[in-house]
Amino acid sequence: MNQYRTLLPHVVEIALGAGEKLLALYEPDNRPADRTQIFEAMRRNENAVSSLRAELKSTRPQATWLPDELESAPLPDGEWWVVDAVEGNINHVHGTGEWCVTITLVAGGEPVLTVVRAPIGDNTYTAIAGEGAHLGTKTLRVAEKHDLADSLALTGQAEHGQTDTHQAISQSIGAMLGQNLLVQATVPSTFPLLAVASGHADVFWQYQPTLPGVAAGILLATEAGGTATRINGTPWTPGSSDILVSNTTLGAQTSNILTRI
Repeated sequence: MNQYRTLLPHVVEIALGAGEKLLALYEPDNRPADRTQIFEAMRRNENAVSSLRAELKSTRPQATWLPDELESAPLPDGEWWVVDAVEGNINHVHGTGEWCVTITLVAGGEPVLTVVRAPIGDNTYTAIAGEGAHLGTKTLRVAEKHDLADSLALTGQAEHGQTDTHQAISQSIGAMLGQNLLVQATVPSTFPLLAVASGHADVFWQYQPTLPGVAAGILLATEAGGTATRINGTPWTPGSSDILVSNTTLGAQTSNILTRI
């Protein structure tokens, strides 16, 4: 029996509980007036789900909570809880619906278990390495398109202030425009990755991703039949400076375009 199968229901329960706490704070009509109000609301949300760390520790004591300094770095050996307790926090405080709780267990440098709880829409995504990806009881599959011209391509914004990365994003969007039916940039990374895993979109790429932003989506997309690589087609690992997630055919076509800019 897969060792993570018995762990999954406990992680789902923890994610559901965190989602309910955030839902109680959610106001669709909220319109913050300035950065002070935005950051105060974001801190409030983070404080509301601060118990996640202790809850996960009690569920699997041998796994270590990922510290901030390793979010964009290669991971040492061992098991790591990679969590974004309020993924899409900026959307939550602005009253839009693309926010969620993501909990991923990474072992040996690979995501092996994940739960994404999106209270708006009442959606719970789960995956265990080798056992497929699911939305509730529905099995997910990536799209089977073979021509980039027929595809929906998505990317994500870098952290605020990363000027060099912003330039790379701008150049990559420019290179992809005209190659796809649609190119869209969005925040946070989890939702476009969920779209790729579900077959609603076809390609996702990002520069300077953080592990909490992509770990859940990587496992869901690869368990749904997709691939996760660097933009140049080499294997993705934690700490990689970019990522490309798609099916094999579209991934190769996208890599060919983006590596030429």
